[in-house]
Amino acid sequence: MKLLVVEDEALLRHHLHTRLGESGHVVEAVADAEEALYQAEHFHFDLAIVDLGLPGISGLELIGRLRSQGKTFPILILTARGNWQDKVEGLATGADDYLVKPFQFEELEARLNALLRRSSGFTQSTIAAGPLVLDLNRKQATLDEQPLALTAYEYRILEYLMRHHQQVVAKDRLMEQLYPGDEERDPNVIEVLVGRLRRKLEGENGFKPIDTVRGLGYLFTERCR
Repeated sequence: MKLLVVEDEALLRHHLHTRLGESGHVVEAVADAEEALYQAEHFHFDLAIVDLGLPGISGLELIGRLRSQGKTFPILILTARGNWQDKVEGLATGADDYLVKPFQFEELEARLNALLRRSSGFTQSTIAAGPLVLDLNRKQATLDEQPLALTAYEYRILEYLMRHHQQVVAKDRLMEQLYPGDEERDPNVIEVLVGRLRRKLEGENGFKPIDTVRGLGYLFTERCR
């Protein structure tokens, strides 16, 4: 699942990005509402985690804007505020659940899983580009309606590139998705994985969806739906 984390506290934002990534999610972590609105407008998300105490546009206003723009993914509020009025206001604005800081990650994960289960009928279950289809629930891929044998890391790279289709994705961004918080990993592993992925995707039909943008990263050129 792809999660949008909106948290202005850098350490907590990094911690959430790392732990949620280790749990198998694709995570986009941003520090303010403006970037969150941009991400939500241009990319698909299955769930958002929003801090109420954001600089500039508040978390409550962000939630209101997302709902007014027709975004239906579940939203979990994270905040240091704990009184019942704040909870009621957040839920009334459009949030689906509420967790007060400090919290245990296990409780956060349980709440996220519950929200995702309840919303499974309303969230995207596949991503497709030409003959390529990803089943987001089963974590499987098909090409020309035939199963595509991908390793777990190959699948995660492909899903991330497709979710960010027609956008250059840097190697270090892919590294962070595969090995959250591990700064000692050799970035050349990304080249190897992308190379293997290309060989599995590129067939006689001329389907070559992954380009290398020299010095910048990789680009999934096909439009996804």
